[in-house]
Amino acid sequence: MDKAVLEIGAGTGLVSESTMNLFSETHERITGQTDQAEAQGLKRHVSLMQKPEQQGRVPAWVSSIQSTFGKDVYHYVGQDIVIYESIDSYGAVMWPAALALCSFLDNNRDEVNLQGKEVLELGAGTGLVTIVASLLGASVTSTDLPEVLSNLRANVMRNTRKHCRHTPQVEVLSWGYDLERTHPTSIYRYDYILAADVVYHHDFLDELLATMKHFCLPGTTVIWANKVRMENDLTFTGNFKKAFHTSLLAEDGDMKIFMGTCRH
Repeated sequence: MDKAVLEIGAGTGLVSESTMNLFSETHERITGQTDQAEAQGLKRHVSLMQKPEQQGRVPAWVSSIQSTFGKDVYHYVGQDIVIYESIDSYGAVMWPAALALCSFLDNNRDEVNLQGKEVLELGAGTGLVTIVASLLGASVTSTDLPEVLSNLRANVMRNTRKHCRHTPQVEVLSWGYDLERTHPTSIYRYDYILAADVVYHHDFLDELLATMKHFCLPGTTVIWANKVRMENDLTFTGNFKKAFHTSLLAEDGDMKIFMGTCRH
């Protein structure tokens, strides 16, 4: 029986100085001005996201990025993926944990087999994780806030049309405590919940955790990728470990990929 995957929306809709700080971190890559030192850092950054026999090989997402302002071309699952970005909100730019998670999923297909699975992505942002999961055979529901959905849907449809067995669904999902009313677990059941860099600089961490717990039923696996930047990253990680049976799938410096299953 085919399964589904959900990713929880990461965008907060906030436009602030922090947004510009985030943009500055990725600006060199977006404009194609990444120098050799930065490229070496990217290679090291995902070294643990690869299979042992791939260690030392230049990751596909590093070597094959073609960039112009606001547009990147990545290469995963044997396909070029064109992603358009915007600095209008947190969810509309590419976050490093999304790249790490895509690399991990692409290079560890036996460990995390998404073929025919039902997947939910939270805070899907630009849609890259949703696209990669779809290309790997999952039936994906990609979610985020309303202000992010137009660009998200365009990126997802552009890169999955005629390439995937299952057409990804793009939907609004606001994190919260009353999801049983709008998303009853008798109907909304997933094999995997995917989330990448959904913790950064917002005030809805309790709602995020409640959303993860709502959709994480017996038989569901949460895979959460995160780059640690602030104290709230550590606080959320502690709460995540209390809420779920947790293991560390991959780690490289501040980049970590966790797997969690429900405790009830």
